[in-house]
Amino acid sequence: METIEETSSLKDSVSRRSLLRLLGVGAAITAGSTILAGCGGGSSSSGGNSDQEILNAAATAEGLASTMYANIISSSLYSSGLSGNAPDQAYLVAAFEQEVDHYNLLLSVGAKPLATTFYFPSGMFGAASTYGTTVNTLVTLEDAFIAAYLIGISTFSTTGNKVLAGQILGVESEHRTLARVIANDLSLGSTTGLSGQPESVSPPSHTSNNIAYERRFGLTTISQVVTALGPFVTPPSGSSTFGSTAYPLVTTLPSGVAPVTLDSSSPVN
Repeated sequence: METIEETSSLKDSVSRRSLLRLLGVGAAITAGSTILAGCGGGSSSSGGNSDQEILNAAATAEGLASTMYANIISSSLYSSGLSGNAPDQAYLVAAFEQEVDHYNLLLSVGAKPLATTFYFPSGMFGAASTYGTTVNTLVTLEDAFIAAYLIGISTFSTTGNKVLAGQILGVESEHRTLARVIANDLSLGSTTGLSGQPESVSPPSHTSNNIAYERRFGLTTISQVVTALGPFVTPPSGSSTFGSTAYPLVTTLPSGVAPVTLDSSSPVN
């Protein structure tokens, strides 16, 4: 495991190298998602956070998220690690369906994904020995999605967009908590998210919903989110801890996996 040397915040200029130090499992897991506009258009000059830039980054991140969840569902973590644990399996399926819904909504208002092929840390979808990599990656991505939605709330040019950012941020927060539930069910003991510091999931002294406020980790601009997406959308090179397998965008459930019922799938208030 790598030691995180600097975890209090991400500086205004976030380099890919600094992001590669964020996970204790030796992988860079920082991607962003910010949300969109119900009606598109408009822009903000605040820190380069234009509405279109946010939409494009959000679509990229939502595609990354749906592809990640689909491949987790197809992995041994789902079929073996969570064998007999129907609630946890349903959590993952619901998260996949929600991310696909977000992705399609973004496209409908003019978002242009920066990539539709993705890369993940080595062992991301492997056997029991790398379940920690899978769950830590998941938690860190959700941390980053939440941070980016907060950027959207503060910089979108319309009130409607800001409200929608908050609506989706809440769902991403649920995903983070449920990932930590799964970590405990897999007896992992802790998760390492965007802070780079292990956070216990062992009850009763520690819980899965372990924070009182969502965090930005110093991220302030959508360009930082785009930089953070870099390792997930470009083929790895050199000493990268990412695997060379290219994973195409997935927006349909793996064969044989039953969908779950979402009681609400509309951003309408």
